[in-house]
Amino acid sequence: MSEVFVAIGSNIDPETHLGQAARALRRRFSDVRFSSCYRNPAFGFRGDDFINAVAGFSTTLSIEALLAELRAIETECGRRPADPKWGPRAIDLDLLLFDQVVGRGTAYTLPRPDLARRAYMLGPLAELAPDSRYPPDGPAIGELWARFRTRAAADAEGLRRIGLDLNAAG
Repeated sequence: MSEVFVAIGSNIDPETHLGQAARALRRRFSDVRFSSCYRNPAFGFRGDDFINAVAGFSTTLSIEALLAELRAIETECGRRPADPKWGPRAIDLDLLLFDQVVGRGTAYTLPRPDLARRAYMLGPLAELAPDSRYPPDGPAIGELWARFRTRAAADAEGLRRIGLDLNAAG
């Protein structure tokens, strides 16, 4: 079994789409757990705020098969293939970590290259898995988050916890 962490976000009717995605992940991965949800400004374009979280679960799937499952969930939750990379979206599922794998495939780079630079990914991941190590032999994720908050306080402050609980999404 591999332990994986996936960023989950939406800025189009986010409560609805995040709930749909949480249910879809729960159907496929029975041990899925979610961080708190956080509101933060859109990154890379002007748009409504996003709501983001991180999901963690174990799987026997290969990286490629997992990515196919994540794309299927995105489609199920209203994301269209033609949606722009830097634009509003119903749902976005991004593979952050897959065990301690470091490397590149045709559809991924692990760990996700911007993970340690984006509060909306690193903060929720640190909440969910503070003792997990940044691959291959890096510091604990909680330590990375503490450094980030010291170094980039303004970015960390843009992340606001909200009351949406994806662990309870039925």
